[in-house]
Amino acid sequence: MSEAVSATLCARMAQKDAHYGGNLVDGARILQLFGDVVTEITVRMDGDEGLLSGYSEVEFKAPVYVGDYLEVSGRLVGRSRLRRVVEFTARKYIAARYEQGTTRAELLGEPVVVCRAVGTAVVPRDAARRRPASAGGTADADVSRAE
Repeated sequence: MSEAVSATLCARMAQKDAHYGGNLVDGARILQLFGDVVTEITVRMDGDEGLLSGYSEVEFKAPVYVGDYLEVSGRLVGRSRLRRVVEFTARKYIAARYEQGTTRAELLGEPVVVCRAVGTAVVPRDAARRRPASAGGTADADVSRAE
């Protein structure tokens, strides 16, 4: 795929994000951040917010707690005329260390992957920007996967 469209955002998990005991953040909060990332990608590509229609994969890999900082990114890996397929990754790069004090935190040497997903967004027919036809193919054929 010739287009390298991606987006990244950083967010701190707030007390309002806690859903379970021990200040554990609900995985739905991470999926909400993925939604913000795919919105930026569809705006960049199509000038339209589009709609995240679903996930084909979601893997929660590590817990996220209040006070943790996440870097959430998405990258376009496929597209058709109306669909945009995006791979998402959320990494924790600062971990709260409240057990060491009420304001303690640690910058992690290596970010920890906390969630991976693949999702599909759709854009309205009149908003979708057409891509040129490639040699041997037609414009806007079935979703193609990046290698």
